[in-house]
Amino acid sequence: MATRVALVFPGQGSQRIGMLSNVPELESLDRLLDAAEALSGRELRSIASDGVAENLTDTRVAQPLLYLADWAWGVTLLESGIDPVAVAGHSLGELAALAVAGVFSPEAGLELVVERSKLMAATAAAVPGGMSAVLGMDRGAIKSALSGVEGIWIANDNAPGQVVISGTLEGLSAAEEALGQAGARRVVPLAVAGPFHSPLMESARFAFAELLTGAQFDDARIPVLQNTDPTPETSGDRIRERLIGQITSPVRWTETMQALLADGPITLIEAGPGAVLTGLAKRVEGITALSVESTGLESIVEEVAQDA
Repeated sequence: MATRVALVFPGQGSQRIGMLSNVPELESLDRLLDAAEALSGRELRSIASDGVAENLTDTRVAQPLLYLADWAWGVTLLESGIDPVAVAGHSLGELAALAVAGVFSPEAGLELVVERSKLMAATAAAVPGGMSAVLGMDRGAIKSALSGVEGIWIANDNAPGQVVISGTLEGLSAAEEALGQAGARRVVPLAVAGPFHSPLMESARFAFAELLTGAQFDDARIPVLQNTDPTPETSGDRIRERLIGQITSPVRWTETMQALLADGPITLIEAGPGAVLTGLAKRVEGITALSVESTGLESIVEEVAQDA
């Protein structure tokens, strides 16, 4: 029986200095980086290669860089003969997944990503907040522990024992104390610039929804599982509707992995910088997880081919 493969694309938080050094050298990528620098008004190449890590936490920098790195790896995997049964992306990574699946062109996706990053950065500046990973507690226990805490929401259900909360600075401080008392192993602040995937981002969601309404969405060539509804979908219109609420909705990543497992064991290939999603997948029985950066493109292609 052939190996079932899905491509997964990391989101904000996976950026790092040198993140473009291992990305496949595609002629179109160089052109897209030129466009990204023009649209964002930032020297993305130099920030990614020899900047300081703090500059990469800027949403307006991290999102276009991650989108292009994710997209380049995804396209290269497809061109190398990988035939995924589905694609999915974590938060910002969902835009790369949609481009790889053919829902929109990489250029159109880049324009959406740059505008998304600007809207989210502006909203985060107006409503200061952040995100923290809660380790050693499941979603139900976290929800119970935070029942009396204001200004805090569950943002990402990433994997068993790894949930992310989002909210105001005051809410995060109170949540850390409440979760510690309830038995959380650790509460770790994340390197993001705002309270993403919470109702505090409503103004960004509203403005981005207007952009999505006017954008062309084609039917996907590969089924897509989305953060707001982790079931396979190919309809461009339904994919658009699901994406509209993503900025303020939780990332349902645990459910995404469970849905990918519904038809049996599966190999997830993380197409993008780092191995965050690979680490999360290893917590779930039945999933084999590989990172293009850690495992290497040739090794991944060989491994999948041997199991075919």
